[in-house]
Amino acid sequence: MEDNNILGHLSRKRIVAFTAAFALWVLGLVLTKVDIPKMVPVTFFGTSWLLAGFPVLINTARNLLLIGKNPGKALDENFLMTVATVGAFAIREWEEAAAVMIFYMVGEIIQETAIGKSRSSIEALLALKPDKARIFSADSFADGDGWKEIPAAEVNPGSLVLVRPGERIPLDGTVLEGESSIDVSMLTGESLPVPCAVGDNVRSGTVSLNGVLRIKTTKSAGESSAAKIIQLVQSAQETKAKPERFITAFARWYTPLVVGSALLLAVLPPLFIPGASFTDWICRALILLVISCPCALVVSVPLGYFAGIGGMSRRGIMVKGAVHLDSLHRVKNVAFDKTGTLTKGKFSVTAVKCESGVSEETLLETAVLAEQESNHPIARAIMEYAGKGIRGSALPPRGLGTGDKTRLEIPGYGIEVNIGDSRILAGNRRLLESRGINVQSPAGETETTGACTVVYIARDNSYLGCILAGDTLKEGAVEAVKRLKEMGIHNTMLTGDNRSTAEEIASRLGIAVKAELLPEDKLKEVEMLTHSGITAFVGDGINDAPVLARSNVGIAMGSGADVAVEAADLIIMTDDPLRVPEAIGRARKTRRVIIGNVVFALGAKGIFIALACLGMANMWIALVADVGVALIAILNSTRALR
Repeated sequence: MEDNNILGHLSRKRIVAFTAAFALWVLGLVLTKVDIPKMVPVTFFGTSWLLAGFPVLINTARNLLLIGKNPGKALDENFLMTVATVGAFAIREWEEAAAVMIFYMVGEIIQETAIGKSRSSIEALLALKPDKARIFSADSFADGDGWKEIPAAEVNPGSLVLVRPGERIPLDGTVLEGESSIDVSMLTGESLPVPCAVGDNVRSGTVSLNGVLRIKTTKSAGESSAAKIIQLVQSAQETKAKPERFITAFARWYTPLVVGSALLLAVLPPLFIPGASFTDWICRALILLVISCPCALVVSVPLGYFAGIGGMSRRGIMVKGAVHLDSLHRVKNVAFDKTGTLTKGKFSVTAVKCESGVSEETLLETAVLAEQESNHPIARAIMEYAGKGIRGSALPPRGLGTGDKTRLEIPGYGIEVNIGDSRILAGNRRLLESRGINVQSPAGETETTGACTVVYIARDNSYLGCILAGDTLKEGAVEAVKRLKEMGIHNTMLTGDNRSTAEEIASRLGIAVKAELLPEDKLKEVEMLTHSGITAFVGDGINDAPVLARSNVGIAMGSGADVAVEAADLIIMTDDPLRVPEAIGRARKTRRVIIGNVVFALGAKGIFIALACLGMANMWIALVADVGVALIAILNSTRALR
């Protein structure tokens, strides 16, 4: 059972064992000053050694029994500590032997505390996942007001959920009734409450602060934002980065090498150096074993990545594994999608340009027929604009046939809808021209439209006109590009939008741009960038999924399409472009911390090993070399949390 008070992640048994072992050791020291049989203090030292070292001794015995299945694991730090302390008893260094185990236990306790500190930022995510949900049920009228609590896992998409002030939203959904301010800090790291009203999407794990909300759920509990975040962070620990894999491999040959060196140090000098004592050189060998324990490396490197991932998760940056964190620090190029990534993706219709003889009502009705089933931001803008301006927009406009309706969405081009024997096209210029339709009429809109996106509409091989929809930059986009440049990173915007719109946005950002790209074109551009250095791609749409998967580091906006989130290596839950340079900066800091630990641990161990071989180190110095170096490295690893 874990202690959840001051000692946090430490087990009660370990604390009791440490206290008893230390008390017996101190008592043994006192008794050595008293004129009593020597076996009395030795008994106290031996009991102290057993209490403090019991986990070490058990692990050593278990590993030796399984040496045939896993030879590399048998000679680990537990084996080193066991051999060193048993040897110390053999040469009558009783108090030092017990002290080694006690202070090794101190190191283990502090290590657990450090790991617990970094783990707490991840365990806090578990609070995001409510166990209960209050749903509407006609059967509940007999007992109350029609609302009843059931396990959140049993709520189906499309259910009506009630969330009262101060309660956590149990599942992703859309607000049907009510207004509130939403605390999203645990989910995204955003400190300020976010207002929400009817029609807004809300995520599970966030808290309604001051309003009653009725929400129609859109996802099950297992697919909700909170569940995915928890799954992402937990699975992140299962993937190892290159330094972690190096340390694992390093420990397999390091320990046998140390044991062999200690054995040679104990045996060879007395055989070849006149007057050399076996006792003296065996003592040096035992000290060498204690100094050589690789705890500092084996623990601090994974802990550094663990802390880095935990610290980023608190800021709304979800990393799917340490290997991706390791790749992120080496990024030289960042390629951005435009819509929904650098821009808000919240379009509004700015103008409607009709061909001669075509009314605006007919143009809008035709556009609605093409766009009404699309979830694209521009399609939603057209639907919103048409809903304000016309009635019965779902009805076919005059002259359009009736019958079965088929719809084909063509990535990078637009939409083709067939109703009976009639065909509607809505998309970019290339879509219409690929169907042999001329859009160069005097009344048509040209491509020079500033920061607006143009949707061309045609029906039955006749061009009807175009609709202009404008987008705006996200607040942090300009600053994000600026910071990336200051970090020495090259930035590019890759978009399927028309050239003039893309160039207008790029000029505001001060970023290079490639426009009018199909999904396969984006893929080629990213592949070319990877030849010049590690490349990260930032996107949010369905058509970005292949590029996110292909890039060295795929970064998805949390509000983007599910397939994009699945394909990405990192997820920016805040949808804030500023989190991109922050993520790279945190990855670089984590890397510096880890490399610093490796250099410090190896350097310090090398110095103390040299002292041990020269006979200038005793068992107390060995303790400082082992436990002290490990503690400094472990505490340094926790810097990655900040």
